[in-house]
Amino acid sequence: MYTRRAFLAGASMAALTACSSKFRTYDGPPVTSVVVYKGRRRLYLLHEAQVLRAFDFELGFAPEGHKQVEGDGRTPEGAYLIDRKNPNSSFHLSVGISYPNADDRAKARALGQPPGGDIFIHGTPMLNRGDADWTAGCIAVTNREIEDIYAMVEIGTPILIYP
Repeated sequence: MYTRRAFLAGASMAALTACSSKFRTYDGPPVTSVVVYKGRRRLYLLHEAQVLRAFDFELGFAPEGHKQVEGDGRTPEGAYLIDRKNPNSSFHLSVGISYPNADDRAKARALGQPPGGDIFIHGTPMLNRGDADWTAGCIAVTNREIEDIYAMVEIGTPILIYP
């Protein structure tokens, strides 16, 4: 009886651990691009022209317009790359966007300001998503959604961010 209970307890713990892992696997078609429509608040993971997944998201506290300088609360617009993954993010998991590029740096320099950086697609530290934009310029999805994005998107994937 004791052995059976110990086995069942161990099996239950293993099952719970497997379910709670933030590191998921993906074995479908490769994501060839990420397309973001800021105004619509929709992010698409594409394989060529096929939509693999779509997500709603939240943006920075000043969501309209292209990010120009550090602290402006805007999300960049334009063509970038996914350039890193952070498994230890304060926002569950995160996938980095290659902002700023040379043009972004030049424009910020002309304004006498730093361009900022550390723009990510990430999860959220909050228990419930709200309707308000709240990030410092990042793209925020639910923690479950960033787990899928993190598993599906590889470093080097193009990301196109539209107004």
